[in-house]
Amino acid sequence: MSHSSFSHWLLAARLRTLPLACSSVLLGSGLAASAGLFRWSLFGLCLLTATLLQILSNLANDYGDAVSGADNADRVGPTRAVVSGLISARQMLVGMGVTALAAVASGLMLLWQAFAADWAGILTFIGFGALALLAAVTYTVGRRPYGYLGLGDLSVFIFFGLLGVMGSNYLYTHQLSAALLLPAASCGLLATAVLNINNLRDRLTDAAAGKRTLVVRLGARRSRTYHWLLVGGAMLLNAGFILWQQTGPWSWLYLPGCVPLLQAAWTVQHSDEPTLLNAMLKRTALGSLICNLLLALGFALG
Repeated sequence: MSHSSFSHWLLAARLRTLPLACSSVLLGSGLAASAGLFRWSLFGLCLLTATLLQILSNLANDYGDAVSGADNADRVGPTRAVVSGLISARQMLVGMGVTALAAVASGLMLLWQAFAADWAGILTFIGFGALALLAAVTYTVGRRPYGYLGLGDLSVFIFFGLLGVMGSNYLYTHQLSAALLLPAASCGLLATAVLNINNLRDRLTDAAAGKRTLVVRLGARRSRTYHWLLVGGAMLLNAGFILWQQTGPWSWLYLPGCVPLLQAAWTVQHSDEPTLLNAMLKRTALGSLICNLLLALGFALG
């Protein structure tokens, strides 16, 4: 593989979205560390599996949007590999297959580390893994991709929030706690905020291609209000969890991580410039990672 073709695959993998996959694992692991149940082997495999699923979703999105016409010459976001001819549709399908196999292999190693011979746990999480694989691909691929029906926000909230945080935490603790719904939902709201900026940027080409994202359905003005609700709601949920569970002063370490999220939300509110929205998408993804990393660190130290 030439250097140029490798760079094309890196482009298609959309590395700047990977903090979203890492955030839920970091938070679930930090909560496990606060209970004294953290394991490095689980953490590494958890991160690898989540990252591979995110890359699979990005490759499928690149392929699906090219085939449907949502990505075209009028698009204002970053270059997409298939529609620009850097990677053929056939090559992208092969890349998706290889990434899916790698995610399955990593996931099975993770489950064996977490559950040993507890087949009930293994089979349950194989079911969750199959759902995650299906969701990653059918977001923009298939006869009725759910991303084109405005359901992308709900999927991101569930997989990058509720399932991502509580699932990764369960791998360490083998316990479910209703209280964890608060930080898990917070993580999901921040991931959804990243998607919302992406969809705000692409709303005109999405609408023209029949991709009825939530932004297309709500309109730009209400989508900006919705963005504040996502970011503000995430911060309030974290604060509520800390006060309810009395996790200690270290838990408030996450507050500085909120600054880039609020700065980005202010810019999103007042700008419609695609390149600026791109920058705010990146800032929100990194801000989400920093916020969840600091929160996880605070729980671990507490």
